[in-house]
Amino acid sequence: MQVRQTIACFGILVLLQGCASTPEETVSSPYPALKDALFPSYTLFEPESEEAVFMLDEEAAAFVAGAMSPNRSDHYNMRQLVKNIFEYSDAGLQYRNSANTVASRTFQNQTANCLSLSIMTYAMAAHAGYRAQFYEVDIPEYWTRRDGYSLLNGHINLRISLPDEQNVTRMQDDYMDVDFDPQNVREYFPRRKLKKRVVLSMFYNNKGADALIASSYSKAYAYFRKAALLSPELPQSWVNLGVLYRQQDAYAAAEEAYERAIALDNENFTAWENLAILYRYTDRHDQADQIAARLERRREDNPFYHFILGEQALEAEQLEEALTHYRRAMRLDSTRHEVLFGLGKTYFEMGDVTRARQFIERAARHAPNAQEQQRYQGKLSVLQSRSD
Repeated sequence: MQVRQTIACFGILVLLQGCASTPEETVSSPYPALKDALFPSYTLFEPESEEAVFMLDEEAAAFVAGAMSPNRSDHYNMRQLVKNIFEYSDAGLQYRNSANTVASRTFQNQTANCLSLSIMTYAMAAHAGYRAQFYEVDIPEYWTRRDGYSLLNGHINLRISLPDEQNVTRMQDDYMDVDFDPQNVREYFPRRKLKKRVVLSMFYNNKGADALIASSYSKAYAYFRKAALLSPELPQSWVNLGVLYRQQDAYAAAEEAYERAIALDNENFTAWENLAILYRYTDRHDQADQIAARLERRREDNPFYHFILGEQALEAEQLEEALTHYRRAMRLDSTRHEVLFGLGKTYFEMGDVTRARQFIERAARHAPNAQEQQRYQGKLSVLQSRSD
């Protein structure tokens, strides 16, 4: 059985699955699940401060100023700012899961994921004098694959509101909801407010995940540690620390981290799954099987669960098994471009170019943005050249 290493992050969507300067933590941590002794050089890596994450440089500030007109109402200017941000993102911004950047760098590079775009938008709204509130959207479990890891993607959006003014009665809505994944908006998933420091912790978790995947373990620990200290109530920080500890064969430390995440949220499937993986590493197969069976029953109706199993089977060149999982995912949701592309890839590997083309064409039709459409068109062009 192939095991999955699952990291919690916010991005795709990572998924995704998206405040003043941070106080410095003391070296002696109040949380036993933090294991500084395992990574003695972590202090060489200083995570970005809160101020640095949300700061706008002169060019980004000028972009905000360009949306503000003294001759227009606050409501008009707010809508114009949001319109300009969306036009800016549509005009050439590249969406990349691993683009975990601070606000100014996101604007400069025109490369972003859901979280970094939301941070940039929050910073711009605050610079313009508006109120902004982050929300976490309760989407189903959604994984992406990257360099042998399964990344659980979350999703966030935000609401921008006009500032409160005494003795002012407004005749129209004084807020705008901003979401960079319209598919999530259409689904109307429930959401809950997030404190700004929690979003900052999510940013640190994403940066830590990047470092972990790059095998920079001390750097990963520095970011996960920062996230855990800033928002100790956030289970994903402890899950990610557990994955990192297990990579270092520190099994007792990993178990302690997973158990802390589960104590915070007993329904955290990612923590339970990683605990089951750890049980297998430590020859506790019966306990691992019990967890795996319980999780499978809970996940059976989630298309992304079958999708990621298909991705893993395809990586292992188990093509018939991959087809089985992708088909189950498609029966549950026939509009997910990732699933349709998975079927296309599998049929291509099986030598069925006609079916491969059909599914990639369907994936292109359901692609969420122009970049994904272009990527699929590129795949179709390659197929066409090979069939000529």
